Amino acid sequence: MKKERLKMLRDLDIVLFLAIIIATIFGLVVLKSATLSMSNSARIMKAQTVATLLGFAVLIVLTLIEYRIWKHFYIPIYALCIVLLAATLIKGSGASIGSQSWLKIGPIRFQPSEFVKVGLIISLSAYIENHYENINKPLVLLKVLVFAFLPVALILMQPDAGTAMVYIFFIIIMLFVSGINWKYIISAVVAGVAMLPIIWVFLNTYQKNRILDFINPAENATSSSYQFIEGRIAIGSGKLTGKGLYQGTQTQYNFIPEKQNDFIFPVLVEELGFIGGFSLIFLYGIILFRMYKISTESADVFGSLMVVGFAAMFLFHIWENIGMTLGVMPITGIPLPFISSGGTFQLINLAILGLVLSVSLHKNQRYY
Repeated sequence: MKKERLKMLRDLDIVLFLAIIIATIFGLVVLKSATLSMSNSARIMKAQTVATLLGFAVLIVLTLIEYRIWKHFYIPIYALCIVLLAATLIKGSGASIGSQSWLKIGPIRFQPSEFVKVGLIISLSAYIENHYENINKPLVLLKVLVFAFLPVALILMQPDAGTAMVYIFFIIIMLFVSGINWKYIISAVVAGVAMLPIIWVFLNTYQKNRILDFINPAENATSSSYQFIEGRIAIGSGKLTGKGLYQGTQTQYNFIPEKQNDFIFPVLVEELGFIGGFSLIFLYGIILFRMYKISTESADVFGSLMVVGFAAMFLFHIWENIGMTLGVMPITGIPLPFISSGGTFQLINLAILGLVLSVSLHKNQRYY
C-alpha cells in the first residue's frame, strides 16, 4: 500500500504545484502594494490572505479525491448551476451600472457565476464524453450546444457580458478539442460575424463606450478612457526594472481606478518594470503548459476535457486582463488570476487547480 501511494505521488505535477505557490505569493505582494494607499487596505489583504489559505486547503483535498467521481454527479452539479444563476436574476445585486451578478445567502455574499464556471466545465466534460462518438450528428450537437449555452444566456440576462465572454471562450475550445467538424466551426464563425450589428443594438451604453474607447481612447480621455490612459502611463513609466515596490507614483497617488482589481497589471509593471511583467507572464506560461501536458496524459476524455476547459478559462482571463491594460483588447471587468483582489475568485482558481492536479495524480489509477 505504501509503495502504491509513493508511486501515485510521483505522478503529481510538482512543477505546476510549485508554480501555483509562487504565483499566489507574487500576487499577495503586488496586491499589498496596490492597496497600500487605500483606506481599506487591511480588510482587502485579510480577505485575500484568508481566501488563499482556504483555497490551498481546498486544492489539497480536491487533489487527493479521485477526479472521475465528479462525472457521476454532473446532472445535479449542472442543475445547481442553473438554480444559482436563476436565483441571481431574481434576487441578485450588483454595481451601479445595473448588473445583478452577486447573491446573498444569509451573511455570505458571493458571485455565483464564478462557481458555475467550475460546475459547467465539469458537467460539460461529462456530457460531451457521454456523446463523444456521435458529437457531429446534428441532433446530438444541438443538445450539447443547448446544454452548454443555457448558463451563458442566464449570465447575459444579468447582464454580465465580460463573464459571458469567458464562458463562450472555454465552451468553444472544449467543443473544438472534442472533434467538432470544421463545417460547423465555419458556419458558427459566419453566423457570429453576421450577428455583430444585431448585438451592437442590444449593448448597453457603457458597453458601447468601452468598444469606442478601445478604437479611439483619446476621444474621452477625462471620462470613460481615463482608466486606460492612467494605466498606460503607469506601464510606460515602469521601463525595464520599475520604480521599486511601493514606489509607483500612479499607484500610490491613486491615479489608477480599480488598481486592486481589474487594473492591477499596471501596478505591477510600474513598480517592477518589464522584468516584473514578463516574469508574471512567464509564470502563467508554465502553469498553462503544465495544464496542457496533464490534459494530453489524462486516462479518459472527461479528465482531458475538464483540464482543457480550465486552461481555456485561465488563458482568457490572462489575455483579456493584460490585453485591456495594454490597449489590445476592450476594457471589461475581468480580473487577473492570483493577482487581483477577490476572495471568491482566488478560492475558485485554487479549487480548479486542485481538480487539475487530481487528473495528474490519478491518471494511472483504475477507477470503478
